Amino acid sequence: MAKKFTYRGFDLEQLQQMTVQEFAKICNSRQRRSLLRGFDKHLLKKMEKAREAIKAEKKQPVVRTHLRDAIIIPQMVGLLFGIHKGSVFEVVEIQPEMLGHYLGEMALTRKKITHGKAGIGATRSSTAITARK
Repeated sequence: MAKKFTYRGFDLEQLQQMTVQEFAKICNSRQRRSLLRGFDKHLLKKMEKAREAIKAEKKQPVVRTHLRDAIIIPQMVGLLFGIHKGSVFEVVEIQPEMLGHYLGEMALTRKKITHGKAGIGATRSSTAITARK
């Protein structure tokens, strides 16, 4: 039997019925402060437009945004977001487990470092290697 998702004692249906201010009251202090100062109205309009497109049975649109500091709220669950990461938008599907986190946490901006082999003189053992001319 699958475990039902809950966030601080509320299931997903209850969370989606809440307003942004009501959801802010059950978040951590940093997220609460950010949400109570005001959620971006432009992003809310884009999300509503995407929900209408889904209801009209069109292909699921991607909500593109530069707002990496936006808190993930219950109304975002199930939508595709294109989160800007410097030069491109990384498409992320919002899952219930992401509630209360920042959008920027879902699209990392730094690439993983891959080092090449050491050059001549880089290590003590490489001094034995002769340079090719």
